[in-house]
Amino acid sequence: MIKFFRRIRYDLMEKNLPAREGTTKQAGKSRQYLKYALGEIILVVIGILIALSINNWNEERLLKKAEINFYNNTKQQLLDDAQNIHSQIRYNSTYYNEFVYAINIIEKNDLDKKDSLGQIAINLLRNSDFDRQGNIYQTMVNSGDIKLLKNNKIVQNLRRLEETYIYMNRMETIHFNALMSMVPDLTQTIRFSSSTVENEEKLYGFEFQNLFSLSLKIMGEKEEIYNRGLNEIDAIIELIDSEL
Repeated sequence: MIKFFRRIRYDLMEKNLPAREGTTKQAGKSRQYLKYALGEIILVVIGILIALSINNWNEERLLKKAEINFYNNTKQQLLDDAQNIHSQIRYNSTYYNEFVYAINIIEKNDLDKKDSLGQIAINLLRNSDFDRQGNIYQTMVNSGDIKLLKNNKIVQNLRRLEETYIYMNRMETIHFNALMSMVPDLTQTIRFSSSTVENEEKLYGFEFQNLFSLSLKIMGEKEEIYNRGLNEIDAIIELIDSEL
């Protein structure tokens, strides 16, 4: 394109060149050559500006493509996380309802349901476990991908979600440690191989009722943090969809 403009400009200069002889003709040529040199400089500057503009456009295009890829990958990971959390909520809810039923049996001292109570007591050793090991926000910071994101609200929400995940994992650790502490009581009360109740008095005592109550408290808090995580995931996905 620059060669094309140069050729046009050169032809125009040749047509406008004065036809007079001597000093006047020489001065005219000098002025024309000066104009030609200035024109060359201007063309070079225009060429550089065009090249920079194209380069910037191409760089912006690549950055936008990388940003979109990040959003798509993050969205899929969040959808997988949400599916996992929903599974944990269903699992948690099943045993939560069982433990409420067990407390009711103990309170009524309903000995006819001894076998059911014994089986439910064994389920005290079961717990939901999201066990999220990855850290989207920290990975994003370490990899430099955070620089790609122009929507600062997404960054902030991802950081908040990671804090929620950490809380989830902490509650699951607390639950696991609590159920491990219940093992001695369970092994002294129930024969695991056949789910047979060997110590009916202990099973219907307040100690076991406390074990069920403790599990319910932990599971209730886990339920809250699971739902908080789902709400935060939904909010981030909505923001990501607005960028796609």
